[in-house]
Amino acid sequence: MPLDPVIAARLKRTADGLVPAVVQQYDTGEVLMLAWMDDEALHRTLTTGRATYWSRSRGSYWVKGDTSGHVQHVRSAALDCDGDTLLLKVDQVGAACHTGDRTCFDAGELPVTRG
Repeated sequence: MPLDPVIAARLKRTADGLVPAVVQQYDTGEVLMLAWMDDEALHRTLTTGRATYWSRSRGSYWVKGDTSGHVQHVRSAALDCDGDTLLLKVDQVGAACHTGDRTCFDAGELPVTRG
């Protein structure tokens, strides 16, 4: 069964058919990671409650946690006003980052000049 046509019509995809998905811890708002989805990955995510992404490097689908045990249980999914970015709010079990860190965004802050 394909992605709901109403949802599919709202998506604005990249040239390779993907939409970025920002992943956030549902109860704290902590930004965990960014991944990519196509229509099938989004359909699988919405119908199973498990975050499923498209791996650009491997050229295949991956369900977060199937190999690592670091599962993402999806609590909600939203599309931004332009239809070109998804926001997944998840209950993250274990690390979100492939490095084993809780979030992919803890590699160090970049310097910002405030004006």
